Amino acid sequence: MMEITRVADTAPGKNPHGVETRKIYDHENALGVHILLKPGERLRRHITPVDVMFYVLEGEGVVEIGDEKMTVEKDSTVHSPARIVHCWYNESDSDLRVLVVKTPRPTESTVLL
Repeated sequence: MMEITRVADTAPGKNPHGVETRKIYDHENALGVHILLKPGERLRRHITPVDVMFYVLEGEGVVEIGDEKMTVEKDSTVHSPARIVHCWYNESDSDLRVLVVKTPRPTESTVLL
């Protein structure tokens, strides 16, 4: 059976980063989250127990993975291996929207630094 989820139809979730996140895909083998970072917002540095794929839907941001930082823009895909510190920063003057896909679906909690 086909399932369709629109970001606008999901409720923002509570998170320790203090930014807008919306869970848009939650199934046995993967988890998908939409993140909106307004200008000047950032995530807290954290470690995820599973691999993460980021896809920039809109805007430009700085992604930090391990000891590397890079500016990425719309239509860029970034891989973050499991158990590596990572973070996102919006240092621009427009919104940054990122699709986050975690595989496999996490069974352990993310560790905030």
